[in-house]
Amino acid sequence: MTTDWQALAESLRGRFIVVEQEFVLADKPYQWLKPRSPDELIDEDDFNRDERLPYWADVWPSALTLAERVVAEHGAGRRFLELGCGAGFVCAAAAQAGFEVMATDYYAEALEFTWVNACRNGLPVPATRVVDWRDFPDDLGQFDVVAAADVLYERDYPALVASAYQKTLAPGGVGWLADPGRRGAAPFLKECEARDLTVMRLSQAPKFNGSVTHTVDLYELRKAP
Repeated sequence: MTTDWQALAESLRGRFIVVEQEFVLADKPYQWLKPRSPDELIDEDDFNRDERLPYWADVWPSALTLAERVVAEHGAGRRFLELGCGAGFVCAAAAQAGFEVMATDYYAEALEFTWVNACRNGLPVPATRVVDWRDFPDDLGQFDVVAAADVLYERDYPALVASAYQKTLAPGGVGWLADPGRRGAAPFLKECEARDLTVMRLSQAPKFNGSVTHTVDLYELRKAP
């Protein structure tokens, strides 16, 4: 993505009704630009074609939980991949921690917000790539850390997400997944086991996002030796 971020930010303001949210992560304040509401972006044609829903357009409690875990890492010299980055808050945490970051999402608009938000907050610009889990690319490579937040909300996603971890997690690397109790969590654990991925729940804690409190599970994944 090779454009002036301020021009891109103005373009986003012209295409979306946007709001700013303030977050603090590891004592660093963030001013986060995002669409006002995912509900305003629902497109019936998109849903009928491939059940596409614009969940990328918010910073969900699972993303806040995952970001807190990621920012505590020492990322220098390590590669980080996020599966379904949304507006990019977890990727920002990874950049703050010193990782070389690859942001992926099904929506090109999500990657634009991710790019703009990194620039607005003085962070290194992540690499970005549109990725469809149903047609997962073979050339992403492998990463020291692979992360995802609240991505198990559709019936087919547990198998697709487990497969994405299996393909992109480097030997000796670690995966994290934050989930607010979706029905897909149990099938996801089974799909990981079938792919020789060991999974351990690191924590289970409430997370308040300003209006609703969710209980978020944080899982750690590793390739079986």
